[in-house]
Amino acid sequence: MSVIEKSLRTFGTLMPAMVTPFTADGEVDYKAAGELANKLVDDGCDGILVTGTTGETSTLTDEENLGMFQAVIDAVGGRARVIAGTGTNDTRHSISLSQRAAKLDIDGLLIVTPYYNKPSQAGIQAHFEAIANSTELPVMLYDIPGRAGVPISTETIIKLADHPRITALKDAKADFSETTRVMANTDLDVYSGDDGLTLPLMAAGAVGLVSVSAHVAAPKFRALIDAAAAGDFATARRIHFELDPVIRAAMGHVQGAVAVKQILKWQGVLSNSVVRLPLVEPGEAEIAMIKADLAEAGMEV
Repeated sequence: MSVIEKSLRTFGTLMPAMVTPFTADGEVDYKAAGELANKLVDDGCDGILVTGTTGETSTLTDEENLGMFQAVIDAVGGRARVIAGTGTNDTRHSISLSQRAAKLDIDGLLIVTPYYNKPSQAGIQAHFEAIANSTELPVMLYDIPGRAGVPISTETIIKLADHPRITALKDAKADFSETTRVMANTDLDVYSGDDGLTLPLMAAGAVGLVSVSAHVAAPKFRALIDAAAAGDFATARRIHFELDPVIRAAMGHVQGAVAVKQILKWQGVLSNSVVRLPLVEPGEAEIAMIKADLAEAGMEV
């Protein structure tokens, strides 16, 4: 079985880190979440990551997280893998949320490096292993030192890969050399956690992408991933260049959830662009830059 075939059975190959829609008064809009999940799957996504960073998980209650998991399962379960973002900087809290998610028909868990605490590598390893031991679900590690404050070292990732339920890595470290070592020394399914690095990581053996920008250009990302998986790097390179201004629009000016919700509102997919504090909606200067990037990509809003 190829790595692509294996990952299709577990997490998929194109997973948007889906935004959490809110009503105008800031409540979670579960109906809109289901509709958005359906659109993303219709557009080519074979997995949906629910309440990750872009899903504003840090400002959701546990009940809201669980409600989002259920809403997306109800909408697309059976058509795409549904992955729950259940990692926090509190191991016991992460275990509790993971166990509650496991009682739903969820397909896997995304667990982020514990942030703010700045644990040692031994603490990071123990954190992930404790959560992986708490359910029977497959786990994707999420290495994002720019947000967490600490990296998962390559040596720690290699040790964690020995755990039978730790099967994948979302790599947002932007260190190609270290990710190469991970792919050379483990059987983990590696996913780009940086939209712009999808092509080089897949050329080295990554299986796909956990994406912010795919919200607004899923068919192109689907084509990029399929071309790279088939070894058609001329096509993949062309699409990579076409997607560059889209990625800048979604990630280059404001936080990803802020930009994506604004673009989805312009596209008529969401009724509003509401985010929760401490996030705020983009200002006029930021909107102008986002629109300029989209225009460069040939996308009218």
